[in-house]
Amino acid sequence: MTEAPEIEAMGVWPDTIPHAAQAAARRWPDETGLIEGDRRWTFAQIWDDARASASAFLASGIGRGDRVAIWAPNSREWILAALGAQSVGAAIVPLNTRFKGQEAADIVRRSRAKIVFAPRTFLDTDYRALIAGEDLPDLAEFLFLDSDWDSFVARGRGKDDPAVEAALARLSGEDICDIIFTSGTTGRPKGVLTAHAQAVQIFGDWAVRVDLREGDRYLIVNPFFHTFGYKAGWAVCFTRGATIVPMAMFDVAETVRQIEVNRISFLPGPPTIYQSLLQELAGDKPRDFSSLRVAVTGAAPVAPTLVERMRRELGMSNIVNGYGMTECGAISMTRQGDDAETVAHSCGYPLPGIEARCVDEQGNDLPPGETGEIWIRGPAVMKGYLDDPQATAEAIDAEGWLHTGDVGTIDARGYLALTDRKKDMYISGGFNCYPAEIEKLLAAHPAIEMAGVIGIADERLGEVGKAFVVLRPGMQAEEADIIRWARANMANYKVPRRVAILPALPRNAAGKILRTALRELEEKTA
Repeated sequence: MTEAPEIEAMGVWPDTIPHAAQAAARRWPDETGLIEGDRRWTFAQIWDDARASASAFLASGIGRGDRVAIWAPNSREWILAALGAQSVGAAIVPLNTRFKGQEAADIVRRSRAKIVFAPRTFLDTDYRALIAGEDLPDLAEFLFLDSDWDSFVARGRGKDDPAVEAALARLSGEDICDIIFTSGTTGRPKGVLTAHAQAVQIFGDWAVRVDLREGDRYLIVNPFFHTFGYKAGWAVCFTRGATIVPMAMFDVAETVRQIEVNRISFLPGPPTIYQSLLQELAGDKPRDFSSLRVAVTGAAPVAPTLVERMRRELGMSNIVNGYGMTECGAISMTRQGDDAETVAHSCGYPLPGIEARCVDEQGNDLPPGETGEIWIRGPAVMKGYLDDPQATAEAIDAEGWLHTGDVGTIDARGYLALTDRKKDMYISGGFNCYPAEIEKLLAAHPAIEMAGVIGIADERLGEVGKAFVVLRPGMQAEEADIIRWARANMANYKVPRRVAILPALPRNAAGKILRTALRELEEKTA
């Protein structure tokens, strides 16, 4: 078992995300900062382009306190739009590319965004048409990020606009850098307000923990509209001198090409990404993954066997697992050298400046190893929810503790382990069942590549588990075989009573299994 960690000090980082990009341009002016397709940009060129973008925002009437929505897949222009808007004091509002018109319009309206940037088309979707009939009183412009960008930048006075320097001088770490809306699991989405200094600090410290290095090639598969792809993605590359390699959407073949051609060394993502790479290695075509060094996971349960295979077969020497949420960015991470069991069964210990508690229903601290709700406190905790003081007060108590709604444990070493979200728990025969825990247990089955679990109605037990599984290539298993194996490897109340074998599981853009989609599938087939 991994020993208790030493206490780490908080690092010293730039005050804001644009100032981090500026510092990178000064420190590594000629180093490659961004690779997209066949083109490359140095850190100095990125900062020049970001300043030109800022000038265009000023010319468009955008300034301190305004909001700019970005509803687009990962790209260089996404980064420049964000840096430009933030440089003049505006906050960005990232929108999920899978949103339908009403979902996007609700956020644009509530955030009072003045400009929306979106692609002309992405995944056969006409984004402007989706919100064409919506009431958006504050929206002044809808611009296509992929075709209107150059003409938008041409509005400004270029990278040497003195007004940009003046705006940057006014920008402080206390200014809001973004409003990211939660997934709305307890009602409609809530807008999380985060200040620049909070984001740069916690993710700078995160980067140290996970060993993101100067010169790393960072393939950013996680979407920029998500904290993992944005703050723990392209933004943190400026503090560490790592090269940004964005991917518009996850594709196995393109991921393989990027690894081999651009010598990717740093690859965060959900376990499904690494499982896909292992499948590639098992294929007929030789693969060169020798550049891979670091894997950062945390979007879904990871089995010890997968960690061991990633080390042995993919050659990834540093595999870390972690925990974060929109309301606090990054919270905890395992550390380099933690054994496979620790990486698989915990999400590490709190990052510098973060305090964590595990409490019962009355808010009393629980002994190490007992299951309760995780509470978090520290400088990275959000400023609050947009225009919702009541929800803010419900989430953050008078002593500053963020009540996460996540169920888990804290062991004697201070390592956190998440069992599940409260909302995903189901009760079978009086026992609390956590799908994420059962999915992790099922992942140890020799024939199972991945699994998703939901609770379904049962006349005798109230609810029982149903597992939806994807088998490993070349492997076979029947429902009865899997249930028999589960009975031998987990407590009886956790054993799924039903198993469906699927070719793939529904996942969101961040790679997480969509249990809501599994529930819908169950309703259709019941």
